[in-house]
Amino acid sequence: MAVRISILNLVVAAALLGATPSVAQDIPTDDPQILLDRLADPTQERWQRIERQITRIWSRSGSASVDLLLQRGREALEQGQTDAALDHFSAVIDHAPEFAEGWHARATAWFMSGRLGLAMADLEHALALNPQNFLAMIGLGRILEDMGHPKQAQEVMLRVNAIHPHRDDVKAALQRLDKAVQGISL
Repeated sequence: MAVRISILNLVVAAALLGATPSVAQDIPTDDPQILLDRLADPTQERWQRIERQITRIWSRSGSASVDLLLQRGREALEQGQTDAALDHFSAVIDHAPEFAEGWHARATAWFMSGRLGLAMADLEHALALNPQNFLAMIGLGRILEDMGHPKQAQEVMLRVNAIHPHRDDVKAALQRLDKAVQGISL
């Protein structure tokens, strides 16, 4: 019986080693780096699902109360209650200063209230904690473009595109920024 189990284990191991990349791509995981690697594949057809999975992982602080504050802040922001959202997100940051998504969420609220300098500062903090947060990078790129810094915005968007080559808004921004940086030839 033990010999049979050993042989079965070898057969399973051989099958796993010989698995095609597409089968490996379908193996469920909560490892954000594996998901980011999958997302970076320009031929990835399930990129939207992977993007949602990554953002869900990034939205978990490890504390139910902090996660609830984040959720309430997002709900307030959706309802146009920017001041309430800022209060919730500031509380998230107070309780969990190493939680990058709290900084990113508050940056979004600052941006929506027209306070670009504060939004940029929070985005930079979020990216210091999570340098692969493509959503925070998109926000930073947009602010840089709005503030008249197309070259820096282009650099940020190129980084986003390397991480996440599927977003049409990033592709459009890169085309727009390329024209702004290079100029339009007549």
